[in-house]
Amino acid sequence: MQETTRLAGLIQERINDTLARHRAALEPLGADAEPLLDEAFGFLSGGKRFRAQFAVLGYRAIRPLDLASDVDAEFGAVLDAACALELFHAAALIHDDVIDRSDTRRGRPATHRLFAAMHQQHGWRGSADHFGLAGAILLGDLLQSWADELMQAAGDALPDRAAAQQARRHFNRMRSEVATGQYLDVLEEQHAQFAAHEEQLERSTRVLVYKSAKYSVEAPLLIGAALAGAGEQHERALADFGLPVGVAFQLRDDLLGVFGDEELTGKPIGDDLSEGKRTVLVTLARENLPTTQRRIFDDMLGSELDREQVAMLQRTIRESGAVERVEEMITRNLDRATSSLQRAQIRPDAAQLLLGLSERAARRAF
Repeated sequence: MQETTRLAGLIQERINDTLARHRAALEPLGADAEPLLDEAFGFLSGGKRFRAQFAVLGYRAIRPLDLASDVDAEFGAVLDAACALELFHAAALIHDDVIDRSDTRRGRPATHRLFAAMHQQHGWRGSADHFGLAGAILLGDLLQSWADELMQAAGDALPDRAAAQQARRHFNRMRSEVATGQYLDVLEEQHAQFAAHEEQLERSTRVLVYKSAKYSVEAPLLIGAALAGAGEQHERALADFGLPVGVAFQLRDDLLGVFGDEELTGKPIGDDLSEGKRTVLVTLARENLPTTQRRIFDDMLGSELDREQVAMLQRTIRESGAVERVEEMITRNLDRATSSLQRAQIRPDAAQLLLGLSERAARRAF
């Protein structure tokens, strides 16, 4: 735990240094650009840093890396790759809040709402909401650009060019999959009706895997391992571990999106229900509902809900048995991941840390 606590601190320090370096480079643009850069700092302060930690442990699974040591060139390169994932994640969240029309993120105004409020406070001309959307999209784009620079720096700092190129391939594929998975998620909400149960479950699972699960755990592990020079066998073993952990992670996120404590999650209670997310949890809940109750459930999902209506949908989901089924799925995926890791030929110290991190990611309360 002491090692991972230090690692989280080093990651935050590296992120802060990166943002400070870019701020200095952009000083010639003047004071008008400062709110954009301030929001980058604000958005990237704190967080659980799961993706960064999985990337570092992916590297450590292949090569020794003393997390308590001074940060030399090798360690610095790994941290750069880890921080690239955090900047990419921040950009994805900012854009996700725009897509979902979310008002808050982590207990603070969503980025587009913050810029809209700034527009209103200054009494500027035009639409405050449009300015907010423009500011959030541009900040997300900026963070994606900086993430790309960090990943390039990580590869340039290590002597193995083939390893750097493989890490870049994983990073590029991850970005393509997340964007396309996000599109599939948006598309899913446009359908007037749910598909037949088995088809809907397959579609909801596909969104879960490509929008979140793969890039939350599997891709960071593969990026870190590739930088360390992992071969095909090592990558396959880490993917066999990482994907089920990522699925468990996202299933937990779906539960928190419906039942989470908003003081802990920083999001309004039942936010996913108001947004009409067709998650695995929702799909499983609908399966056992009587026809009339299912019709009411479908009509309420994705509409403006007050707390009483949210509570009614929560109760319906609980009584359907879907929560227990999702908890069982989380446990099965963690068991599958543990079995895969036990067969993997990776460094034992990293395996132990990976098991602990995966348990924290899948069992978290916020």
